[in-house]
Amino acid sequence: MSEKGGVKILIAILVILIIVAGAILAYKIVKDKENEPTAVAEENKILTAAIEEKQVQIFKGNDRPIAVMIDNHDDAWPQAGLQDAYMVYEIVVEGGETRLMALFKGANVDKIGPVRSARHYFLDYAMENDAIYVHFGQSPQAESDIKKYSIDDINGISEDGTTFWRVNDKAAPHNAVTSTERLLKSAESKKYKTTSNETSVLNYVTDEVNLEDGEDAFTVTIPHSQLQTVEYYYDEQNKVYERYARNKEQTDWTTGNPITTKNIIITFCDNYTLSDPENKGRQGLKNIGTFNGYYITNGKAIKIKCTKQAREEKTVYTDLQGNIIEVNDGNTFVHICPTDSNVVIEGSESEGNIANNAVN
Repeated sequence: MSEKGGVKILIAILVILIIVAGAILAYKIVKDKENEPTAVAEENKILTAAIEEKQVQIFKGNDRPIAVMIDNHDDAWPQAGLQDAYMVYEIVVEGGETRLMALFKGANVDKIGPVRSARHYFLDYAMENDAIYVHFGQSPQAESDIKKYSIDDINGISEDGTTFWRVNDKAAPHNAVTSTERLLKSAESKKYKTTSNETSVLNYVTDEVNLEDGEDAFTVTIPHSQLQTVEYYYDEQNKVYERYARNKEQTDWTTGNPITTKNIIITFCDNYTLSDPENKGRQGLKNIGTFNGYYITNGKAIKIKCTKQAREEKTVYTDLQGNIIEVNDGNTFVHICPTDSNVVIEGSESEGNIANNAVN
């Protein structure tokens, strides 16, 4: 082979190598571009998950809360939906009974109830949560105040028969139930707003709140009246409190599981009997002002102040130094009970503290 022929072969080989290298490079570039959206999507997914992990979960999104009056007569037990509520208020009504108001936000709950009638002072807590107020009947005072404050309400007595239904395994009046889906349909038909940008009443945080300076709170006993006493027992493993009432474990009507709560708030303020022409012993509530209370979570309790400046304004919960308390990201039971209620908070060794209104 001549020298000139050898050079030509070498050049041809180099050209082929360059073409192959270019093809490989082009293939890699194309594949990288094809994989780029997947990689970006994966990175965005990881970033979103990290952001969501640091966001409060119990009160998220812009769904407007729904506040439902729940029957708490022992013939109404067990109740449905309490475990799905982000907050539950318990307040005395006539006869020493209490009634519950459960608040739902962005939850899909197939069965809520039994639903009972409105009492006017529960409206204060529906308003501070910017909630649609749901009830089955109403006292004269509640009927008047619903109109006075232009409350967006859904009253089972005046509904068309599809929003609420009655079940057969409980006797009336303890057997009217509803669902979030049906309530939202009713709200939309009434042209109520179903979204809200209002902030939460409680100052939820994502970091665990452990109340290191608090007193031990493994058992909490809350007498609302001579008839109704609630007890909570701390589950150290799951870091929640199991609820009992009148010495009976409270369970969910649908699942049969125990009712638990992450947070307990107690506010001491007095109820009183109204001058009611129907003479039914209906109650009023002295809840405007600053009152003593307790915040309880993760086996500890601290003394707090609870301030409500007006019926429609949010309650502000502060420690004794005036700082707004941080609340664990979880469900909360709020107990509003008389100032002379002998609430007892006990530690792990059953050394009880009677926690009444003597908060300094």
